[in-house]
Amino acid sequence: MAADSSSGSEAEDGFGAAGYQPGGTGFPGNGPGGTHAPGGPPRGADRFGTVTVTGTGSADAAPDLMVVSIGVECRADSVEAAYSRAGASSEAVASAFRRHGVDGADVRTAGLNVRADLAWREGEGQRVTGYVAASTLTVRLRTPGSASAAISGAVEAGGNEVRLNGLELTFSDDAAVRARAREAAWVDAASTAQQYARLASARLGRVLSIEDNIPVQGPVPLARMQRAASVKSLAVETGDSTVAMSITVVWELLDLP
Repeated sequence: MAADSSSGSEAEDGFGAAGYQPGGTGFPGNGPGGTHAPGGPPRGADRFGTVTVTGTGSADAAPDLMVVSIGVECRADSVEAAYSRAGASSEAVASAFRRHGVDGADVRTAGLNVRADLAWREGEGQRVTGYVAASTLTVRLRTPGSASAAISGAVEAGGNEVRLNGLELTFSDDAAVRARAREAAWVDAASTAQQYARLASARLGRVLSIEDNIPVQGPVPLARMQRAASVKSLAVETGDSTVAMSITVVWELLDLP
């Protein structure tokens, strides 16, 4: 239950600045059309206000997509040699993924750079001692359960020049999971609003507005990654991931005492 008195739940008197408005039909923001005497409340209408509640909800599901960031870093005496070695190592890594059933469209180059390797020597200052070429691949693994073998094969193919930058678990289509989380958020908000209405000796009226709060979520972290001395002992356990949603709902609050 995320809504509380300090985070956005409020009830307003219908005859205050934010409640009853002359010319309206019972709630703030309405245009002309109400049947009331000038300067007074609508005839036959009850006192009213609004209650604003923020609800949160979540849903768990097993991720069906793993995004791997993996690269190579090669040192050599010349730019050309470093660049050539990085290209060969990067292709070896990409080929290893393809041999494990990864579609070529799911393997792409995300970064490529070459820099001078500098060292400081007393009396000589900075000197170029060689060149470093780095290439980064982003690989989408659509069967996370078999990711261990694919990653191990890629690391083995690239050898000591491989850099495993990170793994991200996600969903190829998270619409269904978000819908479940949104429904849970609605139940949370409605339950809290009903409680506030009871406490105010009033009842809930119509929904006046619904705002979908976009959650600020980073990549879903990998549940666990273990690696022993051998590349072949790499173990990846995906587990379940949680998607959270938040909504803010404004209801009419009717029959205020």
